[in-house]
Amino acid sequence: MGQSSGIGVLDKAVGVLRAAAVAPCGLSELVERTGLARATAHRLAVGLEVHRLLERDPDGRWRPGPALAEMAHGHHDPLLTAAEEVLPTLRDLTGESVQLYRREGDSRVCVAAAEPASGLRDTVPVGVRLPLTAGSGAKVLMAWSEDPTAFDPDLLAEIRRRGWAQSVAEREKGVASVSAPVRGPDGSVVAAVSVSGPVDRIGRKPGSRWANDLLAAARALEKALA
Repeated sequence: MGQSSGIGVLDKAVGVLRAAAVAPCGLSELVERTGLARATAHRLAVGLEVHRLLERDPDGRWRPGPALAEMAHGHHDPLLTAAEEVLPTLRDLTGESVQLYRREGDSRVCVAAAEPASGLRDTVPVGVRLPLTAGSGAKVLMAWSEDPTAFDPDLLAEIRRRGWAQSVAEREKGVASVSAPVRGPDGSVVAAVSVSGPVDRIGRKPGSRWANDLLAAARALEKALA
């Protein structure tokens, strides 16, 4: 486990980071390299993953995450900086939960969020990983992907044509959402911005209600990347 700081949980977490830095590893390999109990190694790895200090490769193995490089090089992320202003504005306009997702491997990760102060919310904590197989955010990220195998090609073509996607009770029962792509300077889709909330409140066609505002928010985010 290396040097001891006298803070047990910190030393164990650092041991997990070092083990994953040697080579991508699954849980069994992580236990073997760290000497930690299986449950402890898993809990620490998942926690480090939430904070993007670890991430999973396409085979599901842990490896060092992007936050390590960002901190080491003083990385300034203009998209996340812009999200601090754009997402609350969209939240206040819609009265609903707003999220920003990026694709990492075979998952989408919530990298920023803004929640209404009160009322029934669709809370998605920052750092949560969700599958690319359900939900409007997943549809957007997959529509412009080179490997869009999770959805029907005709559906993805329609999303590309109209510029946004919606979903009803796909990721979670009783929740609807609408999402739009955020493009980088080269035109590639680098993120998806979403509005989500209870179906009973935002309806079964949230795109007809929020798509224009969502597209405006996406353009505002893109300006920060230009």
